[in-house]
Amino acid sequence: MKLIKSFLLLLVLAVTLLAIAGGMAYHYLTKPINITEPERYEVQKGVSSIRIGQQLADLGWIEHPVLTRIAFKLDPTLVPKVGVYELQPNMNLIDVMALLDSGDTVFYPVTLLEGKTYRDYLIALEQTGNIQMTLSDLSEEQIAEKMGLNVASPEGMLLANTYRYHDGDTDLDIFMQAHRLLVSTLESEWSDKAKGLPYATAYEALIMASIIEKETGVPEERPLISRVFVSRLERGMRLQTDPTVIYGMGDSYKGNITRRDLQRPTPYNTYTINGLPPTPIANVGYEAIHAAMHPGETNALYFVAKGDGSHVFSKTLREHNAAVREYQRRRVENYRSSPSQ
Repeated sequence: MKLIKSFLLLLVLAVTLLAIAGGMAYHYLTKPINITEPERYEVQKGVSSIRIGQQLADLGWIEHPVLTRIAFKLDPTLVPKVGVYELQPNMNLIDVMALLDSGDTVFYPVTLLEGKTYRDYLIALEQTGNIQMTLSDLSEEQIAEKMGLNVASPEGMLLANTYRYHDGDTDLDIFMQAHRLLVSTLESEWSDKAKGLPYATAYEALIMASIIEKETGVPEERPLISRVFVSRLERGMRLQTDPTVIYGMGDSYKGNITRRDLQRPTPYNTYTINGLPPTPIANVGYEAIHAAMHPGETNALYFVAKGDGSHVFSKTLREHNAAVREYQRRRVENYRSSPSQ
């Protein structure tokens, strides 16, 4: 009988101690972690729950490393995902473990600027230092294939915008984000375009948008430049725009266009070809697409750069030549602002 009483006492003591331990564990698991502002924590590949606990304790954010193991024991489905996470001051350890399991890692912003080529974008992505580069050594045809495009080049197929990415995302991930946004924007604008435009397809409108983007960075001028080019297409006039010449020159362009350059045929030289070039010459933002689909109102057929980013628009070649003499007299003789004739 005495033995049974001793056993019962020990059992009660064990249960009591377990209850106390459980209560203490619950207290520490639900207690806010020791940070006063958002902090970033990186889960590395192959790290164990014990190691996570030790790291958090070493940082002074929790008191007992073993607590992370207890948290994972309570919910064996929790699996920390590799990446950088942002912990908030109001989080407890259970919240932290749930965050590490979610894969909701820190987002980083990257801005793809208007008027840049897809190769410019690849350089910008590589410079971030935390994007995995997979496209840099591929040809434009190979990149187009990887993106699943129905055209042979990714040029112009990315909408200029700011995008968010996770640490370790690939350049292809970001290109696909930019392409999906371009497609949705282009479809929306094409369905609501002005009537009577000289574009057979939305892709042709995108080509026009890229020329508009390269011609001016002044927002209120985009619709006017669009109208000039649309009017020239409608009249069977060549576009004669310098940015297309420069794009067609490729690496041989060294910052200046000569008369010979204007006369040298390339698929993109709108001084020698009729209509639009075969592809966009740059990636564009929403405003340029909207301008291509909704030209402004002007009777002008010509424009010339004033030197401050804006342009002078002219109805006749005589007026245009006068504007060229006024604003470009200090330029070299072979310089052409587009269109010229």
